[in-house]
Amino acid sequence: MSAIFVYITVPSDTLAQKIAEAVVSERLAACANIIPGMKSLYRWQGKIEQRDEVLLILKTQESLFPVVEARVKALHSDKTPCIVALPVTAGNMDFLKWIQTETTK
Repeated sequence: MSAIFVYITVPSDTLAQKIAEAVVSERLAACANIIPGMKSLYRWQGKIEQRDEVLLILKTQESLFPVVEARVKALHSDKTPCIVALPVTAGNMDFLKWIQTETTK
């Protein structure tokens, strides 16, 4: 089992909560961290944009990423949401086993 953290930016706490509840209840992620207060500065359609965002981090299995990505896209309000898988290269084996136990394929 390869664990990953899925890094997602979301425009509001409400939407972050909605996505987190969906993927955890559907066993696509073992855990979701919602971190408010992020400011993002980015280029979009030729202009520099800035907005307040919420960081959402999901803990799941690498094999579930395609399903997680599709589910987040279906719930997300952005046309091109930031959904990025970050590999977990080492960690507490009990924690990593917990991720596997709490997620299903």
